[in-house]
Amino acid sequence: MERGAAGLKDFELMAILIRTGVAGKDVLQVSKEILKKFPTKKLLALDFEEISKIKGIGPAKACLFLAAFELTKRALEVEDNNLPTINSAKDAVAQLQELRTAKKEHFVALYLNARNQLIYKEAISIGTLNASLIHPREVFKSAIDHLAASILVAHNHPSGSLEPSEDDLAVTKRLQEAGKILGIEVVDHVIVTRNGSASLKEKNLL
Repeated sequence: MERGAAGLKDFELMAILIRTGVAGKDVLQVSKEILKKFPTKKLLALDFEEISKIKGIGPAKACLFLAAFELTKRALEVEDNNLPTINSAKDAVAQLQELRTAKKEHFVALYLNARNQLIYKEAISIGTLNASLIHPREVFKSAIDHLAASILVAHNHPSGSLEPSEDDLAVTKRLQEAGKILGIEVVDHVIVTRNGSASLKEKNLL
């Protein structure tokens, strides 16, 4: 409070986050050792498992670190420019061009991070879209594995029709319900044809 955050050294800032030391070492010593092994830029790149294994941090403090890192990245607008951003159905369709000419129906999931960047893409099924064949576990397994914040699903209509079928709506509703339980939002379901696309969200069907 006397010196302000800008007046503190790196290990002192680290000590504020860690709060307590370990047996035989005070918090300042622990902080110095961590920064010696993991300089600040390297520390920012660590994931939950790696941070929680650092002696003196553990799972609870790892969550605090990751939250602080993420807020900093967002405030500074630090993004991986190699990752496309999906802010609309049009953005999604740009990542799904292969569906336009597919002769069979393909059901695809786009997995997004908290900044709506595409972090993973997966074809869930190939063949006629049937509500009984698209199980939420197949869709959300990769969402959990890749730490996705939200999902956008899409499939093609080789017939050229942009109207959603009853099965399309049933699949969407089922995935939405599963997403609410898991805390992973299904942001849209997009239908793709050779000559166009349709968003269930834009049609107010989501």
